[in-house]
Amino acid sequence: MRLIQFVDHIKQPHVGIVDNDRICMLHTVSSTYELAQLAFESNTPLVDLARQLASDRYEDYATLLSDNRVLVPLAHPDPYHTWITGTGLTHLGSAASRDAMHQKLTANAELTDTMKMFKLGVEGGQMQGDVPGAQPEWFYKGNGLMAVAPGHPLPSPPFALDAGEEPELVGIYVNDATGTPHRIGFAVANEFSDHQMERMNYLYLAHSKLRPCSYGPELLLGDLPDHLVGVSRIRRGTDVIWEKEFLTGEANMSHNLANLEHHHFKYDLFRQPGDMHVHFFGTAVISFADGIQPIDGDVFEIQIDSFGAPLRNPLQLILP
Repeated sequence: MRLIQFVDHIKQPHVGIVDNDRICMLHTVSSTYELAQLAFESNTPLVDLARQLASDRYEDYATLLSDNRVLVPLAHPDPYHTWITGTGLTHLGSAASRDAMHQKLTANAELTDTMKMFKLGVEGGQMQGDVPGAQPEWFYKGNGLMAVAPGHPLPSPPFALDAGEEPELVGIYVNDATGTPHRIGFAVANEFSDHQMERMNYLYLAHSKLRPCSYGPELLLGDLPDHLVGVSRIRRGTDVIWEKEFLTGEANMSHNLANLEHHHFKYDLFRQPGDMHVHFFGTAVISFADGIQPIDGDVFEIQIDSFGAPLRNPLQLILP
């Protein structure tokens, strides 16, 4: 099952089940966060609860998308109770691009810090039962104010050196009243970073990540397929100026999801009741590695067929 959030023609919020080219509206709840809380309180699986609340009212999906009335598929009512974070160097196809950015070998070193971290994941990034694997690279991206709805511009601040896409998956979590995190689902996402700043020095990674992001438009409930093939592209007007296939899912990752989740939620800070978490799982390809420099108005498009409609966001360069 896949869910979306959207607003109707009078800007009232709704939750809906994706039914091919239609959206079946849910009654009783007006947000996916509210749906999750009701599932916790009633001890009902989210998929079952959504089916129970399905109405006979429908919206045309294409119209919602073209009117930019689709929201991120899950959001906290208070954006300051959302944590947007991520892990890098998690995909088997991602290290080469990052290492090329971080080439700082010395006479006494055989591996860059990037490759040392990647090697840790390849050799020990799998959580086995209750035994965690190696810690992944981890970064903070912001709170819910950083989340941009599908179809809306991703703004790049005037001090940015670069504005590049990062096609990824996110896991979206909500903590129950006891602080126990529950994975609600997965979504396609654009992590959107300043790769030029990161290339100056890998210690600038934290700065380079403090940028807006987008995820959606659909929330996939249930388990994540092991092997997923996606396409990331950049459109400039009617032309596609860059396009590349990428692989994700645990079969293509050096860390398994259980390990990434363990090393995030092991901190008490991230187990506060009611908080929501959007956690990026890492990328395998970026256009920056191919020398592409997006310009104002370019549209980032990320698509994985299992997740339905692609995620599209135009770039908005904020001038000084």
